[in-house]
Amino acid sequence: HEELESCVQRSAELIKFQNKLRNIRILDPACGCGNFLVISYRELRLLELEVLKRLHKKETNRLLDVKSLFFVDVDQFYGIEIEEFPAQIAQVALWLTDHQMNMKVSEEFGQYFARLPLKKSPHIVHGNALRMNWEDVVKPTELSYVVGNPPFIGAKMMNDEQRKEVNLVFSGTKSAGLLDFVCCWYRKAAEYIQNNPLIQVAFVSTNSITQGEQVGVLWPDLIQRGVKINFAHRTFQWSSEASGHAAVHCVIIGLSLKEKPIKWLFEYANIKGDPLAVRAKNINPYLIDGSNVTLINREHPICNVPELAIGNKPIDDGLYLFTPEEKEDFLSREPQAKKYFRKWLGADEFINGYERWCLWLGECAPDQLQKLPESMKRIEAVRQYRLKSKSAPTRKLAERPTRFHVENIPDATFLVIPEVSSERRFYLPIGFLSPDTLASNKLRILRNADRYYLGVLSSIMHMAWMRHVTGRLESRYQYSVGIVYNNFPWPEPTDKQRQKIEKAAQTVLDARAKYPKSTLADLYDPTTMPPDLIKAHDALDKAVDEAYGKTNFKNEAERVAFLFELYQKITSPLALETKKIKPKKK
Repeated sequence: HEELESCVQRSAELIKFQNKLRNIRILDPACGCGNFLVISYRELRLLELEVLKRLHKKETNRLLDVKSLFFVDVDQFYGIEIEEFPAQIAQVALWLTDHQMNMKVSEEFGQYFARLPLKKSPHIVHGNALRMNWEDVVKPTELSYVVGNPPFIGAKMMNDEQRKEVNLVFSGTKSAGLLDFVCCWYRKAAEYIQNNPLIQVAFVSTNSITQGEQVGVLWPDLIQRGVKINFAHRTFQWSSEASGHAAVHCVIIGLSLKEKPIKWLFEYANIKGDPLAVRAKNINPYLIDGSNVTLINREHPICNVPELAIGNKPIDDGLYLFTPEEKEDFLSREPQAKKYFRKWLGADEFINGYERWCLWLGECAPDQLQKLPESMKRIEAVRQYRLKSKSAPTRKLAERPTRFHVENIPDATFLVIPEVSSERRFYLPIGFLSPDTLASNKLRILRNADRYYLGVLSSIMHMAWMRHVTGRLESRYQYSVGIVYNNFPWPEPTDKQRQKIEKAAQTVLDARAKYPKSTLADLYDPTTMPPDLIKAHDALDKAVDEAYGKTNFKNEAERVAFLFELYQKITSPLALETKKIKPKKK
């Protein structure tokens, strides 16, 4: 449309533009029933119609031979579809669209316009796009665009055949098993356009390919092949009109080998609303205006901070876990087991404030266990459950039925971060637990953490980082130790700045304490968050920003870009050599 407007009214330029429209070739390598091809064809026909209206607006209808004026046709479109029936529908749909546009031409020029008999056909191929050579469908030198929305199937949701496809397409790529099915089309497209750098590619995908571990697997592979991101729509919600279909959180990514001088990021303040276009210098794999950094899944933090670890993982078939009612019933039969019960908190219990208990017998002496017949029944049931497992390590664990698979039991107050939390919350509910509580593997545990660590991890800086780099469970945040925490660039505060953060963090805790009957879910729900808690977080955010030496960020994307720059400085070979970062002993 911009190019059409630049033609003004000069006939030569308008004719040249129409010829360009005729020479555009579009491929959808996962075309389904042809939706994207149909829309593309319709828009090209509308552009051509506007060109001809401008060229011939002064001529009388009787002087025009309309059939000789229109060039854009269905043979400019190519598609690959694995299912036979949708492939046939795609071809028919393009012909129907052609008929609709011909009727529109008839209305505009007052002459009946029909392309009968049908001399040209769309090129829709029934086949497996991941097994085919796309060059057999259309030569790269003849193509202009690759578009589509390939299948949305998560890495853990694929069947055996789909996993084979991924392994085939990403043969030799380390950790390819982490990739969603849609990534295969990105790799195939990157290979296909090597023979024509002018081809532009754009796919709709689930936003998971720009978050979490997948980024470090997919994008270095694409960048190595010369792929540049020229535009991107950041996360938005796409709802299918089909009954029973859930809304999907999507991104649109525009790629090519030829870098465009002007790049655009489309930001969504409301994922269900309209985007705001923002110019970018460079769009990285996290869809941030910053350098092409990809985070690796690290075993240890890049900064000198305590290690974050998962909580306790029993692998007990729930036999050691009790609701308050189940606990009372058990103790009515075996009251002497009371001292072995400890509070049990996972992410859900921590956030929503309900009570569960764990029968912790890991440190109970054998002679004491013999006096607990009901507990012994549980131990034997756990042993049998583990022995029946398909996992060899779990069967081995049956030799120690009173112990957990993962044990992380601090002897002092510790900090916890929920593994999974609602994306609606602006701040993650983070807090302290006392050592008499057992935290499940659904909580992340930070030992030796004071209010300073609570303050930084609860700040908008850390929240922005987490939101942009962590993986998702459905649409909820799934906090990753190796990706989020271990790659997070911490500030280097002065003593005064550190004390200010600690004081601000305590103010947040004090604000929470004013509402003893409210759960963390209540306190951090964006519609019910108390004003004094919001104020306390605002003060904490300001204190943490000062520790980073930068304030007045325009938006969250600017914060993340700043953090990526800091990450690069911290992880540069020279910085690592200077600091000599060593993993802390556990």
